[in-house]
Amino acid sequence: MNDSQYFDGLETREPELRERDLFAKLPAQIENAQQNAPAFTRLLHGCSASDITSRSALAQLPVLRKSELLDLQRASRPFGGLATTPLKSVRRVFASPGPIYEPEADKEDYWRLGRALYAAGFRAGDVVHNTFSYHFTPAGMMLESGASAIGCAVFPAGVGQTELQVRTIADLKPSGYIGTPSFLKIIVQKARELNSDISSLKKALVGGEALPASLRADINECGIAVLQCYATADVGLIGYESDAQEGLIIDEQIIVEIVRPGTNEPVPDGEVGEVVVTTFNETYPLIRFGTGDLSATMSGASPCGRTNMRIKGWMGRADQTTKVKGMFIHPEQVQEVTKRHAQIKRARLVVENDGTSDLITLKCECTEESGTLAGAIADSIREVCKLRGTAEFVEKGSLPNDGKVIDDVRTYE
Repeated sequence: MNDSQYFDGLETREPELRERDLFAKLPAQIENAQQNAPAFTRLLHGCSASDITSRSALAQLPVLRKSELLDLQRASRPFGGLATTPLKSVRRVFASPGPIYEPEADKEDYWRLGRALYAAGFRAGDVVHNTFSYHFTPAGMMLESGASAIGCAVFPAGVGQTELQVRTIADLKPSGYIGTPSFLKIIVQKARELNSDISSLKKALVGGEALPASLRADINECGIAVLQCYATADVGLIGYESDAQEGLIIDEQIIVEIVRPGTNEPVPDGEVGEVVVTTFNETYPLIRFGTGDLSATMSGASPCGRTNMRIKGWMGRADQTTKVKGMFIHPEQVQEVTKRHAQIKRARLVVENDGTSDLITLKCECTEESGTLAGAIADSIREVCKLRGTAEFVEKGSLPNDGKVIDDVRTYE
């Protein structure tokens, strides 16, 4: 039995050692993807795997965004050429909305959720009430496999049937809850209505939705310590909370970058951007996978003693594509406009309506300002976006740090 406060020694490594270890094994994973996953054979054509040994080198590879998975999988069922093994060789297959199909290989704690559960206080011998769905999507099995790896007994409750959930908790007296925070609050309220004793619940690991401070406080008042994790069906665990409750600590088995939405380029530390993950999963070797979620890095290490990088948690969605006058404008087009003008340091395209027609304005923080530059930027907008727009110079540091490249502020009565 592990009596440490940490899941393993990886969590307290010197950051420089962690970085060396991850990038020492990255070339083999890239080579695995190139040789055994047909989609990556195409996507990484011309890439020398042995050269990808640093963050700067990794940043030269294209980002594969979640929005592209549908097209890849429609063209090549079931996994879009991204898996290294055929369907018959995996243990389970799940489906997320789309549908997007995800493989699960025959490996203990395949999604690596054990680390998040351990940080939330789950230990061998605990009985766990798991209310994540077991139907179609992998959420239920993702958490069950992590709990089983720790040595917990799991009741696969799934979603819904609140009265039955309460009765089962009262009968089995589990010490832990797994599921969404809002459903936990519903269960607690139903238990009060039924005068049922569910006081055995002392801890919870939640995910799948935001955990506002007010909701956390409500749950804590019931005697349940609640922490959260961030995971996706594609890559598994990305980040998890410790009892310090200061950001989400990145999992030890992945590389996370924060990139400017719609581009391949990492943003400066602390700036909001899209969460991009590179995995070391041999079966489903996602390289620079854009989750579509926004977040930002946090400086320093967690007070809990874990030394991996931290992110602020979920801060919105990165896909900001919008339609103006029948034409789609994509974040990568905005980036193309800004790249044409070295004077632009930060920019966002604002879409509004003056009551009669749509207007687009590129608000720019620039090193210099002039009418000539404004005209040149307007020309670039027309050439790249195929729409007329204007440039507006704004004070340096005035654009919000919210990850938005396109801000659609139109309202319709």
